[in-house]
Amino acid sequence: MIRAFVVGHPIAHSRSPLIHGHWLQEHGIAGSYERIDVTPEAFPAFLASLREKGFAGGNVTIPHKEAAFRLVESLTPRAETIGAVNTLFFDGSERLCGDNTDAPGFVAHLDQSLGLDWTGRGGGTALVLGAGGAARAIVVGLLERGLARVRVANRTPARAEALVALDPARVEAVAWYDLPDAMARTGLLVNTTSLGMVGHPPLDLDLLPLPEDAAVADIVYAPLETPLLAAARARGLPAVDGLGMLLHQAVPGFARWFRVTPRVTPALRARIVADLAPA
Repeated sequence: MIRAFVVGHPIAHSRSPLIHGHWLQEHGIAGSYERIDVTPEAFPAFLASLREKGFAGGNVTIPHKEAAFRLVESLTPRAETIGAVNTLFFDGSERLCGDNTDAPGFVAHLDQSLGLDWTGRGGGTALVLGAGGAARAIVVGLLERGLARVRVANRTPARAEALVALDPARVEAVAWYDLPDAMARTGLLVNTTSLGMVGHPPLDLDLLPLPEDAAVADIVYAPLETPLLAAARARGLPAVDGLGMLLHQAVPGFARWFRVTPRVTPALRARIVADLAPA
């Protein structure tokens, strides 16, 4: 039996076991995927024990992504660029390796939701709101996908400016008060902040400056329909929720551990949506 896991602290809220459990059942694989709660203090010892416990690898979530980045024996180029690890696996030399699948997961969700030609919207220009770890991964994904310009806006300007180093020729920091002007030159608006999430205030942003062919994405998936996405739909703009990123980022890990590349299907999405629904 192939064993994998998701590790975090706390971890009870994670939907990853539902996602991977669905694929294990769908493909008839004799495997397991479990939640493991590990404190930050115990995390290094946990990683060191993975081989003896017989795990093929697993996922890493809050608050361990940066610690995993520091502790693994090898990093993929993407994880090295992003500076955080969310997927662990063993290579052919049995070294513990770290990857970050948030970037390709976000892009794959856009491809599925908007069609492969979405990169041409607004002349290939995106505006990313927020400058945390999720924003960094998404900027990397957008750059890998070939966008001509990625602008980053954050209420703390220095954090946005730190992302410019990812590609100074294509990444630009913009001031929060300049958002209307930046939005007028945007083909894809992405919210990576927690604003709009359950328990947080909504993102107070007028979408009127966005061009008519722009699309709006929000990485929040609880609720699925954030005020930002509702405003986008009211303007007739394509709106992309955050659940697809969660589903698509899980694909590369499953493929590494269980040697089958799964698909993100309507049946899988429906299963997770049902779990998200309030009791």
